[in-house]
Amino acid sequence: MTGQAPLAVLVGPPGAGKSTVGALLASHLQTTFRDTDALIEQAQGRSISDIFVDDGEAAFRLMERETVLRALREGGGVLALGGGAVLDTEVQEGLSGHTVIFLDVGIADASQRVGFGGARPLLAVNPRASWTRLMQARRPVYEAVSTARVDTAGRTPDEVVAAVLAALDHS
Repeated sequence: MTGQAPLAVLVGPPGAGKSTVGALLASHLQTTFRDTDALIEQAQGRSISDIFVDDGEAAFRLMERETVLRALREGGGVLALGGGAVLDTEVQEGLSGHTVIFLDVGIADASQRVGFGGARPLLAVNPRASWTRLMQARRPVYEAVSTARVDTAGRTPDEVVAAVLAALDHS
């Protein structure tokens, strides 16, 4: 990697479109895209759900912190963080000075996008209530670490990318 800061770091809840928008944004900017959840799965050779089941959430959060901080140091491109990564105080500190875009989404759009299936371990039991509680806890953190907020409600991925580009002053 380049060693310079990522062009944009995307944060937000499950279903916000971080992976989809991140890949499209990177393509538009002609740069690389990295998703910290995918990096963890590649390094571990298993899914996030399997890590939660086999090792527990605390072990996953440690892997996540190390992966996010390394990705921020390596820099370059567009980086999407797992939905809960911003809850870690070291990650919050690591994001300081970076261009962080909060992809905001309501429960209706999120449920259509992710289907609230078993691949989302924190949403496995009563997904709608779990997502709502998760957002109530995380929204203030997403807002605190971000330099811009983009509402994804009712927008196509291309429309969200356009809004992110406007936020980045690349329009």
